[in-house]
Amino acid sequence: MHSSHAAGDRDFGAGVLSDFAYQSNWLGQPNVSVDQLGHAITGTKHPTARSLLFLRRARAYAALGERSLCYRDLSEAETALSLQSVDAAPNWCSWMSPADLAVDSGQCLLDLGRVDDASAKMREGLSLLPKARDKTRSIFLTYQAKGLLQSHDVEHALAVTEEALELARRIGAERCVAQVRELAPAFKPYRQVDGVDDFIEKLHAA
Repeated sequence: MHSSHAAGDRDFGAGVLSDFAYQSNWLGQPNVSVDQLGHAITGTKHPTARSLLFLRRARAYAALGERSLCYRDLSEAETALSLQSVDAAPNWCSWMSPADLAVDSGQCLLDLGRVDDASAKMREGLSLLPKARDKTRSIFLTYQAKGLLQSHDVEHALAVTEEALELARRIGAERCVAQVRELAPAFKPYRQVDGVDDFIEKLHAA
């Protein structure tokens, strides 16, 4: 942050703040994330960067249960991503795509209890994701499995989680493996479903 400020590189500074905010959300501090992203949004004008920042703030608002603010930021993220720019997107957000927007929008809807709408958004995002982004696909599949469990579609959730685990292992993405492993407690109420017990053991051993 100090270096970006000294260099007058507001876009890079916004990216650093965005990463801080993303970590805050993962650490269960969405209120901190909202504050950090508010500062980051004022620090960049590139539409792709703004789309990602609005999307991440929407995730934080969803975690806080702030429906109207979440929906507002999802709309802002969609609008920004649709805009064309003569300049290339900053490196820290150059990967941002409609697939990311769709899946993270689905995660917002899931956090807000709109399970069916969330599932549809996640399917849309997965269908748009190119094969070159298999690490992201593993993460997205984990999100999808969480939504399927919330809608009690256990067999489908089991299949999707298996796919996420196998993909994460194949590409050697340890963080993705750990994220899949975190689904184990959500499967425990469904031990009577064929295959769940064995899969829980597999997750613990992963």
